[in-house]
Amino acid sequence: MLAERGARVRGCDAARPAGAEGLAQAGVEVSLDVAGTDLLDGIATVVKSPGVPQEAEVIRVARERGLEVTGELELAWRSLPNRFVAVTGTNGKTTTTELIGHLFRVAGRPVSVAGNVGTPLASLAGRVDSKATVVCECSSFQLEDASAFAPEVAVFLNLEPDHLDRHATLETYLGAKLRIFANQRPGDLSIYNGDEPVLEDVELGGEGRRVRFCPRLRRRPAGVPPGAEAEGCAMTLESGEIRWRCETLLATSQLRLLGSHNVENAMAAATVALEEGLGPRRVAAALRTFPGVPHRLERLRELGGVRYVNDSKATNVASALAGIEAFDGGLHLILGGSVKGESFERLADPVGERCLACYLIGEAAERLAEDLTSAARAGVVIQDCGTLERAVEQAAARARPGEIVLLSPACASFDQFEDFEQRGERFRALVEALE
Repeated sequence: MLAERGARVRGCDAARPAGAEGLAQAGVEVSLDVAGTDLLDGIATVVKSPGVPQEAEVIRVARERGLEVTGELELAWRSLPNRFVAVTGTNGKTTTTELIGHLFRVAGRPVSVAGNVGTPLASLAGRVDSKATVVCECSSFQLEDASAFAPEVAVFLNLEPDHLDRHATLETYLGAKLRIFANQRPGDLSIYNGDEPVLEDVELGGEGRRVRFCPRLRRRPAGVPPGAEAEGCAMTLESGEIRWRCETLLATSQLRLLGSHNVENAMAAATVALEEGLGPRRVAAALRTFPGVPHRLERLRELGGVRYVNDSKATNVASALAGIEAFDGGLHLILGGSVKGESFERLADPVGERCLACYLIGEAAERLAEDLTSAARAGVVIQDCGTLERAVEQAAARARPGEIVLLSPACASFDQFEDFEQRGERFRALVEALE
């Protein structure tokens, strides 16, 4: 993006990522297998990849020299004149972001979806209609590099322990997430989960108008008329219905998405759409038609009465819990991957309640086996399979009609795969090859 605008750009990496040399064709001075500290002379701004930690030597030296250090999210936002809807949270970001885009498209409103969903925000600069709303998924890694980023609509979904290998504490992780609100001005919208415990005594920051969606199932207290908002929540879940300012929007049974966590995602997305002026009837109709996103409780096939579900995007414990709890039981669960610093003990009870067997893969297998000891005592088969191939083979052999084989790893994928997408696609290929 910067090279196209005539800036002098140096690109560096401590390794040799595939395709990096191709940047030279765009006029970028490429340096590989270097730390980058020797390239800072004459530099005005350092644009840090989200994967590079704040403690990296080149970042530390750049700050000591007084150079601006920013990220792609901030830089691209500065380059786009569009209205922004930004979405963050530990789980559900991609689904909610894509769902907001779906609601806008069905309503005939110009929209472009980008960010952590896979389309770099910078790729939109100079290529997207200025009238389009940009819906952007924002990770904590991206937000911690933001300085002036101020979306007109900011959405906070939830917070669970994640990326503690990077952020060290839950408080630091929350602080990165809250940067989504920090620079909002009066007239902007700050939409957040009113049932998220971690936000109870926290100042959100910024000056945006607060709008709460409240996914905890509740009954209207006696004496409170139907026309009154429950506990100050604009969007509520009551008696199996999603309600907007006390009027029924749709029944949760009408959603195509699996799981209670996706009811929360639908409520967040609908809150954005309704606050942005999309009519309730049109929003409800669009919610009924959204099929979900790849690798998140994605139904792959049914073979011999056994259903196979791809939840590769469940890269932490909370996300895997949501996947497990989307089903009443009969689960053959594939767990494991690279370790991110959190305990797996919270999985033990739901695994014991809903799973028939667990098939462990990757470097986290030994720790998973230890943390699932109580589930094993309850009769759940715990098998260390090593690889995804072996896990699918064993699960398919053991599963019976009416049961479900679920890939919901609770771990990152970097020990055996490039990312969760590659892991999910490999799972898809293995399932499709079953006979």
